Amino acid sequence: MKLSELKTILAGLNDVSFSLEDGTAVPAHFHVTEVGAVNKHFIDCGGTIRTEYAVNFQLWSSTDTDHRLAPVKLLNIINLSEEKLGLKDGEIEVEYQAATIGKYGLTYNGSSLVLTSKQTACLATDQCGIPAAKPKLKLSELQAQSSCTPGSGCC
Repeated sequence: MKLSELKTILAGLNDVSFSLEDGTAVPAHFHVTEVGAVNKHFIDCGGTIRTEYAVNFQLWSSTDTDHRLAPVKLLNIINLSEEKLGLKDGEIEVEYQAATIGKYGLTYNGSSLVLTSKQTACLATDQCGIPAAKPKLKLSELQAQSSCTPGSGCC
């Protein structure tokens, strides 16, 4: 989800809630402790220099169980970040701590902002010898392709 999409969603909400993909709710008393821009400049395993940009949010839950972040307050934090940091409209990355700090993507399911799993990947598979994925076929499909029926002229 891009920052502009989140701002549109927040503008129509009465309260903000986050959950994990499995439905586990982030405690309602969460704080957004950071909003920032992450610029990543790196070289991949194939030698290509790359850059990535993301808008980063950090969620944190404390012992302050009476805390509730209203949508308008989060919008104000985002607007201040855009003004003071020059935050651009990029993909949102959310940091949230379970057993360790995890990085998540963000979607909206109509009632909650959902922290989505992110995956690593090789960016230079063509240069580091990783074979392309072979299509998976069912044995019945192979038999249908190679079967010889009487009168077909294949034998």
